[in-house]
Amino acid sequence: MQPNYPSLYQINTRVWLTELSADLGRRATLDDIPDAELDRLAETGFDWIWLLSVWCTGELGRQVSRENAEFRRDFEETLADLQEQDIAGSGFAITGYSVHPDLGGEDALKRLRTRLSDRGLKLMLDFVPNHMGPDHPWVEEHPDYFVAGTESDLEKYPQNYIRVKRSEGDMIVAYGRDPFFAGWPDTVQLDYSNPATVEAMTAELMHISGQCDGVRCDMAMLVLPEVFERTWGRRAQSFWPDAIRSVREKVPGFCFMAEVYWDMEWTMQQLGFDYAYDKRLYDRLCEGHARPVREHFYAEHEYQNKLARFLENHDEPRAAATFEQKTHEAAAVITFFSPGLRFFHQGQFEGRLKRISPHLVRAPREQVNESVQKFYSGLLSTLKNPVFRYGRWRLLDCIPAWEGNESWDSFLTFAWEGTDGVLALVTVNYSPHDSQCFVRLPFADLAERSARLADLMSSALYDRNGDEIISRGLFLNLPPWGYHVFKVKS
Repeated sequence: MQPNYPSLYQINTRVWLTELSADLGRRATLDDIPDAELDRLAETGFDWIWLLSVWCTGELGRQVSRENAEFRRDFEETLADLQEQDIAGSGFAITGYSVHPDLGGEDALKRLRTRLSDRGLKLMLDFVPNHMGPDHPWVEEHPDYFVAGTESDLEKYPQNYIRVKRSEGDMIVAYGRDPFFAGWPDTVQLDYSNPATVEAMTAELMHISGQCDGVRCDMAMLVLPEVFERTWGRRAQSFWPDAIRSVREKVPGFCFMAEVYWDMEWTMQQLGFDYAYDKRLYDRLCEGHARPVREHFYAEHEYQNKLARFLENHDEPRAAATFEQKTHEAAAVITFFSPGLRFFHQGQFEGRLKRISPHLVRAPREQVNESVQKFYSGLLSTLKNPVFRYGRWRLLDCIPAWEGNESWDSFLTFAWEGTDGVLALVTVNYSPHDSQCFVRLPFADLAERSARLADLMSSALYDRNGDEIISRGLFLNLPPWGYHVFKVKS
């Protein structure tokens, strides 16, 4: 049975294979990923494996990555011993939705997908709807698929346009971009005002759907008609509803996850996406104040259940570099014991500090942070409990422990009820000070009984009167960034 709240693990495929290559003494492909590693991923409790950057990229994109001064500064901060071969070009400057030959090609991906499936793991891959690499064959064969510019555009906005060479004559094309920043200079912008572009990208999506179980859609909101028109001044064709429907007619249950910002998560869900990035929760956790985090969970359950909750990914700084250790733990408990898709990132469990650009194929050597690793080992083990995968979640109200004590406002408290009657309580003091409150438990089965609260992530154990914690409430007194994940037994 598929869980209501699955877990996903994002892996930088090219970095992973670079590390395997060093171990093997030759270039590794997807076929060289050990079965033992796949066993470990399944045992950890993941349902989805997202392999970042498996598609073909081109020489022009790689050249831009190597020559762009801003990019290179970022790479040098990541790799003190940076070498040219470390810069392979962005995995999002795609020249074709076929598996890169260096990774073993489509047959190797097919075999890996079978091995994942044998372990109950589903495969997610990238889909980049907004742009292509500058040496994509369509630039030569279908220039009308791209947003063309003029000499005046190139002169006025060199950060947004490029002259590309074609056998039929050079043309000026827009860089892929969002409306708030300069263009990505290793990409060219697809034109969604052209019905032929919409048809061609739908076909690409259909092709991808035969190679995996779901797609993470890069900057998915950029091709919405209203966003595209605001960016480019052209009336766009609708893409997502028809494309998603077409794929699901061919592959029922195919999963769509949207990278989305600007409070457009609900919009993407209504268009058919199974999940949308919950960047708003991440930002509020980074700000470090409990109330806006708690208020974030006031939204309807249908909306909450379709959010992808994360503390880091390839675009964000590392969680261990963003949060102090105790704050990191508290933020993770809030993030991953809430409903939705639990979205984890390669290196997160080891406390890695350096973000790795999608342009790079090598990661720096970093020492494992044993405290972070121990914490995530406990968290992942606890998340495997059926109550957190199949159960019913709700946000609980906290009240002052005594008059004048405003520290109750620092708490977030969740109740979980399993389909088998298992009860759980998650509570976090998301603040830098000691805090106290009462929280009434909505567990009617505790009436006229003694309740035992056993912390699944520590040795804490408490016995309380069931009637009292239902009526008056459970008294909580937690240190800064303290938390409990209680299993509640009567």
